[in-house]
Amino acid sequence: MKKSLLILLLVGLLAFSSVRCEIENDDTVEDDETMETEDDAIDEPKEPIVPKSERPDFKPPKLAGPAYFHESFLSADVLGSTWKLSKAKKDDADESISKYDGEWTVEEGEAALKGDFGLHLKSKAKHHAIASKLTESFKFDGKPLIVQYEVKFQNGQECGGGYVKLLSDSSNLDLSKFMDKTPYTIMFGPDRCGQDSKLHFIFRHKNPVTGEYEEKHAKKPTTSFEHVFDKKTHLYRLVVNADNTFEIFIDQTLINSGSLLEDFEPAVNPPKEIVDPEDKKPEDWDEREKIPDPEAKKPEDWDETQPEKIEDVDATMPSGWLEEESELIADPKAEKPADWDDDMDGEWEAPMINNPKCESAPGCGKWTRPMVENPAYKGKWKAPLISNPDYKGKWTPRIIENPNYFEDKEPYKMTPIGAVGLELWSMSDNIVFDNFLITHSKAVADEWISETYTLKHTQELSTASGGENVFQWLVKAAEERKWLYAVYIMVVLLPIVLLSVWCCPNSGPGVKAKELAKKKTDEPTADDEVDEDVENEGEDKSESDTQNEAEAKTEGGGDSKKKASKSALDATNEDDETPNEPEQEGDSSAKSTRRRAKARKD
Repeated sequence: MKKSLLILLLVGLLAFSSVRCEIENDDTVEDDETMETEDDAIDEPKEPIVPKSERPDFKPPKLAGPAYFHESFLSADVLGSTWKLSKAKKDDADESISKYDGEWTVEEGEAALKGDFGLHLKSKAKHHAIASKLTESFKFDGKPLIVQYEVKFQNGQECGGGYVKLLSDSSNLDLSKFMDKTPYTIMFGPDRCGQDSKLHFIFRHKNPVTGEYEEKHAKKPTTSFEHVFDKKTHLYRLVVNADNTFEIFIDQTLINSGSLLEDFEPAVNPPKEIVDPEDKKPEDWDEREKIPDPEAKKPEDWDETQPEKIEDVDATMPSGWLEEESELIADPKAEKPADWDDDMDGEWEAPMINNPKCESAPGCGKWTRPMVENPAYKGKWKAPLISNPDYKGKWTPRIIENPNYFEDKEPYKMTPIGAVGLELWSMSDNIVFDNFLITHSKAVADEWISETYTLKHTQELSTASGGENVFQWLVKAAEERKWLYAVYIMVVLLPIVLLSVWCCPNSGPGVKAKELAKKKTDEPTADDEVDEDVENEGEDKSESDTQNEAEAKTEGGGDSKKKASKSALDATNEDDETPNEPEQEGDSSAKSTRRRAKARKD
C-alpha cells in the first residue's frame, strides 16, 4: 500500500510538472510564432536578475531612431512646461466636481530604479487632465502607428482608468482647455470599476458623407489581463498598421488583434440599405387575419346571466360537524408577560391555537354547501371567427437605399494626432505613468523597451521575494487556461483519497466478507491460535498478579484468599455444569473458549 501511494503521488507531481512545462512551452511557441509571422513582435527581456539588496541607478534612455513623441520625465521641470495642466471645467457636472483640480506631480516615488521619475496622479475622487504636444504631428500616410507607455497602479485600482488619449491635431488645439469633450483620434489603455475591467482601443471615425465623427470600439480581448492591477509596472503597446490591422500588447505579450473593418462596434461601414424612417402604416391597413362573423347572431335560449358555479343542493352537513366551535381558540395556557405594558404595548391577547375539539371532528364553524359546476352556464356569447376578407398581412416599412452609405476601405487613415493627453477620474491615487513613445519604427520601440521597461520590470521581480509565488502563478495560469482547474482538482483530491484508503485499510467490504467467512467454519485458523495464546498469557499473568497481591497484604488477607478461592470454585462448577451439547453452526467451540477465559480472569 505504501509503495502504491508513493507511486501515485509521484504521478501527481509529474502531472503538475508536465502542466507547467506545457504552459511555458506554449508561451514560447506563441512568442516564436508571433516573431516569425509579425514584424512587430517584441523580443523577450534578456537582462540578468539583479540581487534584491541592490537598487540600480536609472539611466536616461536614448532614442535609436525617429519618434513623434517620447517622454521619460527626467526632471520635474516638465510639469507646467511641456506638460500642460488643464484649467477647463466639465460641462455636464456639478460645480463642486466640474473642475479638473486633481493633483499631478513628477517624482521618484516607489520606483524600482534609483532616480527614475514618473508622472504621478496623486488625488482620489477628482478629475485630472494633463497633456503634452507631439514633437511632430503623426499623419496616417502609410506608416504604422506604434504607441507605448507604462502604468503602475501603486495602490491597486478600485474604480478608474489608466488610458491615454491621442488628441486630434488642429490649429486651435489649446491644452489648457483640455477636457472630456476635446476631440481625440485614439483612446487606448486599461480601465476598471469593481469587477468590470476593460482594455480600451477606441478610434473616432469620420463619416465622409455627413462629416460627423463616431466612436468605434474594439472587440474585447479573449486573454485575461487582471494582473495589470497588481501594483507593478506594466507596459502597454498599440500598433495600427496601414493594412487596417491592429495589435495590442501588454508586457510584450499579444493580448488582442484584429481588423479595423471587421472587429469594431459599430462597424466602420454602414449597411447599403436601411428601413425608411419616413414610411408609416396606412390607416386602412388591416392586419387582422381572423374577424368575428358579422352575420352570426346569439341564440335566443343563450342565457348569459347564469353563474359558472352554484351550490350543491344535494349536499348535507356531515355528521359530527361542530358549528358552535371555532377552528382557532385562544391558548388557555398562555400567560401575559411580566414586562407587558398595556399603555405601551396595547391590550394583551393570548395567541391563537388550533381547537383540539376540531381534531376528531369532520369540521368546525358554520357549514356551507360546496360549489359545483352549473349545468346551465354558457358564459358571454361571442360570434365565431372567420377569415378576414380585407386582410393584407403584417405591415413592415419599406427598405430603401441608405442615403448616408459609404464604403471606407482604409479606416487606418484617421485624423492626424497632435498631442498626448491623460483625462481621468480615479478612486485610487498614486498612479504612475512613464516612458511614453510614439513612433513608426518597431526597432526604435523595441530598443526603447530594452532601456526602460525591461530594466524596471527585472528589478521589480528581483525585489518581490523571488517574484511570483507558486499559488499566484497557478491562479494566473488557470485564468488563461480554464481547463487547468480540472487538473488542479485531480492533483489535490488524488492524494487525499489515497491517504484515506491507506489510513483506514480495514473499513472496506472485503474485510467484512472475510470475518463472515470465518464464522461459517469450525476449523481453527492461525488467528484463532494466536488469540488463544494471548488469552493464556493474559490468564497466567492475571493469576500471578492475584497471588502476589494476596501475599503482599498483611491485613484482610484471609478475606482476599476466600474471595479468590470462591471465584475459582465458581468457575470450576460452571465448567462442570456446562452441558456437553452438540456444536451448532460452528460457534460452540468459540463460546466455550470465551467462558473458560472469563472464569480464569475472575
